[in-house]
Amino acid sequence: MVVRFLLLAFLVFGFGLTRRVNSHEESGERSCVSNSEEMHIQADFKPGIITLDGCANDWEDIDGSEFSLRPALDPDEDHEYKDGKMTVKALHDGNNVFFLLQVDGNYVYSKGDIKKCPSVALMFQIGDNATYHNMGGCKEQKGSCTNKTCKGHEVDLMHFVIGNAIPGRLYGGGDNSFGPLVDAYAWNPHCRYLNGMGPSGFVEEDSPYSKGGEKGTYYFEFARPLRTMDRLQQDVQFTIDWSSKMSVAFWYPVDGKQWVGSGHYTINCDWASLDIACGSVPTDASRSGWDMASAFALLFSVAALCIAIFVSYHVSRPNTVKFAPVENL
Repeated sequence: MVVRFLLLAFLVFGFGLTRRVNSHEESGERSCVSNSEEMHIQADFKPGIITLDGCANDWEDIDGSEFSLRPALDPDEDHEYKDGKMTVKALHDGNNVFFLLQVDGNYVYSKGDIKKCPSVALMFQIGDNATYHNMGGCKEQKGSCTNKTCKGHEVDLMHFVIGNAIPGRLYGGGDNSFGPLVDAYAWNPHCRYLNGMGPSGFVEEDSPYSKGGEKGTYYFEFARPLRTMDRLQQDVQFTIDWSSKMSVAFWYPVDGKQWVGSGHYTINCDWASLDIACGSVPTDASRSGWDMASAFALLFSVAALCIAIFVSYHVSRPNTVKFAPVENL
């Protein structure tokens, strides 16, 4: 899958998972009270609006959905992320779908220590049996999970953390994951398959990062095709005028401590709905403007056709002189 990512404004998140992180080990019975129908993300058809260029201004007129961030393993209100909510925005242009994630918070960064830098991930349901809980929910363990034993439990993952990423740099754009951006799929937390690590080119003397503790807002921007060439059920395939299931995760090094893989916040304790909308029906005003433009274009085309026929006729006429006998002169 071709994946592109650019972190905007405050900082860049670059996360390449080079090893398996701690699995989701829950200490007790899981409790989830969720109305998934209300957890809604709308991706309208708005071509030519978004450019992954390090500037979030092109998202200002796009409506977003606001979510409280609660720990994935203990979604209790008392443990909610304290610095604010996450705003998720999405749209598509008929070929690619774009996401913007916005989170307020204190700036934290430790060069090269990915677990002391914030991180985000998008997760999409692929298999019909894939659950939000346990990242697909396949019961098999590492070593026994295969595309046969876990068929139908596939989820698609896009993961990014600051690490050694460069602000303003576009990551991805190839068939595999690149550098700090990881494109992966999973059947459960024990069975995740990652690819695409590469150098980030970070130079300490040229560090573009701010000082720790300053207030600000994190912006994360993702883009990927609606449809990919995947035939192995490792990428989610979006369909216009159809709903998919997704979730968003956020890692944050609270009190300067390293985060663990299972210690992330999420927008809900179950799937949220992502609706890929089709193009809107033109209003009367826009339709009348379109009709006038169409009529003018038709008139212009007819006139151009007539001129072309007239010129062709005169050019093709034989340029001969009528013969006259000498005795008639």
